[in-house]
Amino acid sequence: MDEHSEPRRPGPADQERERGQGREQGPEGGEHAGDPATEDFVAHRNLLFTVAYEMLGSAADAEDVLQETWLRWVRTDLERVRDRRAYLVRITTRQSLNRLRAMRRRKEAYVGSWLPEPLLTAPDVAEDAELAESVSMALMLVLETLSPTERAVFVLREAFDFGYDEIAAAVGKSPAAVRQIAHRARRHVEARRPREVVSPGEVRAALESFRRVLETGDPQGLLDVLAPQVVLIGDGGGVRQAVMRPVVGAEKVIRMIVGGLGRAGGTFTAVPAVLNGNPALVMRLDGELDGVMAVRFENARITGLYYVRNPAKLTRVESETPLTLR
Repeated sequence: MDEHSEPRRPGPADQERERGQGREQGPEGGEHAGDPATEDFVAHRNLLFTVAYEMLGSAADAEDVLQETWLRWVRTDLERVRDRRAYLVRITTRQSLNRLRAMRRRKEAYVGSWLPEPLLTAPDVAEDAELAESVSMALMLVLETLSPTERAVFVLREAFDFGYDEIAAAVGKSPAAVRQIAHRARRHVEARRPREVVSPGEVRAALESFRRVLETGDPQGLLDVLAPQVVLIGDGGGVRQAVMRPVVGAEKVIRMIVGGLGRAGGTFTAVPAVLNGNPALVMRLDGELDGVMAVRFENARITGLYYVRNPAKLTRVESETPLTLR
């Protein structure tokens, strides 16, 4: 078996053994500890999670994909795999594509706007400009506009620099087709992604203006840093109150924010953090986690405000998630 072969599909006996014995639940399960399959999986786990997260925008779904990848990986004849890293990425990509297609149906029934799940990331992610941009909220939202296959091809090519042959094996297309898909996806993303590299210091300064609005209630400082056509998107998932559809325009956005502060019935605080490799704010109401605010920043102005309040998406904002492109 090489990296272009399909791992053996689990049969009924395998499924029954998993249910009855739980012997393939993960690399920390004990039975597999110290063996080559476990060592390879653990060595590449952060890479595999990053691949799955960039494809899905959901840490919870990325973890499920890693579980599915592990179950297939431990049934693979490793002696017939020439490039174990590439093979693991291939399994992860296939499982992510399956999950992404299922998520499309979930998102159609989602209450209000859908935003990617924010991750608290380590300083080294912020220092890696390529990685920070690839997992930024702004780019992740652009990736949502691609088809599942386009997204997989774009992520593997642009973020992880995989070759066309490797990507072709992962997505089940010919290398020539992958080249065309990559070109189309790149053109689509380039037309929608932020057009300039912005220093973290500029973003932090803009977020500081937002934080002062929370403390003083004076919107003037925020008006100075918002682009005229800024867009506010909120994600409450039907569990927490949030704007049901994007709010466009600086004055409308400010009215929405100031009005929300007045209705909150408590004290808001905003703590700077690095989420998805970029400066952001963790918002608390009377000391309790309320949500996170990420931004899109262009031409010295905030052009996008992304406020995630859905509690199911806030489980990764208080402990760091390791990410890597290698």
